[in-house]
Amino acid sequence: MIRLICILFLVVTLAKTSVGQESPPPKLSWKVNRINLGTLLEEEGPQNSSFEYTLSQGSKFAIEEVQTECGCTTVSFSKDTLQLEQSGKISVRFDPSAAAGFFSKLIVVRGGQGQVQDSLFLEGIAIPYPVDLDRNYPVKMGQIGLRLRKITMGEVFDNEPKQKYLEFFNAGSSPLSKSSFQAQTPSFIHIEQVQDLVRPKERGLLMLSYDASQRTDLGAVVDKIGISWNSTESEMLELEVLANLFDYFAPIKREELDLVPQLLLDEKIVDLGEISSKEVQRTSITLTNLGKEKLEIRKLQGNCACLLLELPVKELYPGESTELTLVFDPLGRKGIDQRNIYFFTNDPVNPVQLLILKSRIK
Repeated sequence: MIRLICILFLVVTLAKTSVGQESPPPKLSWKVNRINLGTLLEEEGPQNSSFEYTLSQGSKFAIEEVQTECGCTTVSFSKDTLQLEQSGKISVRFDPSAAAGFFSKLIVVRGGQGQVQDSLFLEGIAIPYPVDLDRNYPVKMGQIGLRLRKITMGEVFDNEPKQKYLEFFNAGSSPLSKSSFQAQTPSFIHIEQVQDLVRPKERGLLMLSYDASQRTDLGAVVDKIGISWNSTESEMLELEVLANLFDYFAPIKREELDLVPQLLLDEKIVDLGEISSKEVQRTSITLTNLGKEKLEIRKLQGNCACLLLELPVKELYPGESTELTLVFDPLGRKGIDQRNIYFFTNDPVNPVQLLILKSRIK
């Protein structure tokens, strides 16, 4: 009996020792798991990039298989075994002719005898080569063709500049160099040619960067810029840059929600009912600061020159209220009408609020 107990004790001890000596499963630490290739023109051909990794856990590891989402993405990698803290990479080649618009391609890495299955992503915007050049580039400036005269930036926050690419076509007989490009822009907008050289009958890209922190404005804004190449005889082409500017607010902790400024509109929709186009309408709503810090009403913006907004104060201390008077001139309008008024404040939870003014004009 004593001998049996000793044998069982020895078996359990050896089992525990064996488990304790097992190495942890392999784990890869990727330098990045998502690569954005930016805006790609089809004629630029396949683009190369690479994902780098390090074996951060486990005694050894080898890639067994890498699967891609489509034939437009090809990969190459080494199947050599890595030891702990050693590094490797996966080379990726993407053909932009197989995509149009935004793309996000999934790459799955498997290895370590099935213990590792990591996902990587290759993203960007692919622009196919146009079939009809005149139709696709209706905005002309000498030998330069553009798709649009207006550049829409969308939402731009003041915590970091936003970038956008503008496509152009060289319809002339001489190349356009990056050094010959010139622009007239306000201080918060910077634009430059991406490629060093754009040959005749090829497309190029201009990268525009918009820094809202230097614009000192909010809401919908329009700015004018001019571009040209001093290697051509063309005059400067004037373009419009459209943007919606917003303050950036860091996330608020739950326990701080009642401490920050809070704007309350006593009405979100004001219905004037049936009105005459010959009579100016006046109405008002109440604005209240429900928070425990000072509320700053940084901007009021209506979507029509027919609307006048009268606000006696732009700062409200905790618990204070004020009246906003809305003056609407319906002259020249008829039928169902809707006006939008946007409130931009330092309320970090709802920094932009919308008030709708409705009416039926006869």
